[in-house]
Amino acid sequence: MPVTVVETIAELRAALEGRTVALVPTMGALHEGHLALVARATELAETVVVSIFVNPLQFGPSEDLDTYPRTLADDLAKLEAAGVEFVFAPSVAEMYPTGSSETKVTAGHVGTLYEGRSRPGHFDGMLTVVAKLLGIVRPAFVLFGQKDAQQVFLVQRMVADLNVASSVEVVQTVREASGLALSSRNRYLDEREKRAALALSTALEAAQSSGDRGIDAVLAAAQSVLMGENLVRLDYLSVVSPDTFLPVDDGYRGKARVLVAARVGDTRLIDNELIHLGG
Repeated sequence: MPVTVVETIAELRAALEGRTVALVPTMGALHEGHLALVARATELAETVVVSIFVNPLQFGPSEDLDTYPRTLADDLAKLEAAGVEFVFAPSVAEMYPTGSSETKVTAGHVGTLYEGRSRPGHFDGMLTVVAKLLGIVRPAFVLFGQKDAQQVFLVQRMVADLNVASSVEVVQTVREASGLALSSRNRYLDEREKRAALALSTALEAAQSSGDRGIDAVLAAAQSVLMGENLVRLDYLSVVSPDTFLPVDDGYRGKARVLVAARVGDTRLIDNELIHLGG
């Protein structure tokens, strides 16, 4: 069955009336990580909706909104092959008919840390569009990838805080055979930069292996890997509690998540890994 592309909110609501829906929000430029979300969505609900919308609210003035890859024809072919029934591909005017959204969801303190420090306002924009999509689609399930760990945490918190009747399903990070986390921005990397980008996942492996020796050893092991690659310019490296997403202290024991962001050439990449701190 060919995928049905819907461009207006009214049409989508009419098409989904009475259905149990799983929603996969994306900005397009789909790769195997997105398709892993789709595969999980098909297990959860009779109807899968994939949204494709490059959301201007989550891009800063110096970010790549205008050059962000837009590959709708290729995306639709992949989604049709995956058995997706509906693609919601609204215009900016459909999502923001007044030109902007005066009412916004704020991400709070955690939204100003890590990615939020490097990209001010990003998470407010992300949460606002996710809240709009949840209100439009009213899915039983909404799916996100673990690669964007801070995004996942903030969406889960928003859904809980605002009593949204959707269950957030998280799918583990999909990686290339080399270990590089899949990202739509990987297409910007040349071959030399792609090899250099492996330092992020290698640093996380080193951090995971050092967890039993405490946080200082974790950070030192990861930094050693990252400093050894000249093309990698570190933005941040942090170890956070999965429950609060705040940095852990020296005496912390238990599960923690290591976050890393860096520029490889002109391309900004992020990754993360769950580790166990303490013996």
